[in-house]
Amino acid sequence: MRPIMLKNDLGKRFENGEIIIRQGETGDSLFVILEGRVEVILGQENCDRRLAVLGEGDFFGEMEIFDASSARSASIRAIGPARVLTVDKKTLLYRLQEDPSLALHFLQSLSDRLRRSNRQELLSN
Repeated sequence: MRPIMLKNDLGKRFENGEIIIRQGETGDSLFVILEGRVEVILGQENCDRRLAVLGEGDFFGEMEIFDASSARSASIRAIGPARVLTVDKKTLLYRLQEDPSLALHFLQSLSDRLRRSNRQELLSN
């Protein structure tokens, strides 16, 4: 008999302030937040700028999968304890082919992020 896998058995646990991915590193994985929150940080001239806060169900790291560049564009840091699932590029692309509604979800999420980013940019000018 196969054991039942609970949500708490999945992913890797990160403590408050722990860096999950670092800006400039190479990567070929997507991450899904199972529990907790993380912040997206852009390092600029000895100063970190918070771009967003992501929570349970959100994902990050997708740009390096869909873009020819594999360098991380920002750092991700845990805000409090967080549990994050890593999905490699091959698995993600397979799942997108198997379930086109997953691709639609990605497009909707990315469009929403771009819209929020544009609003923030307008407010800061």
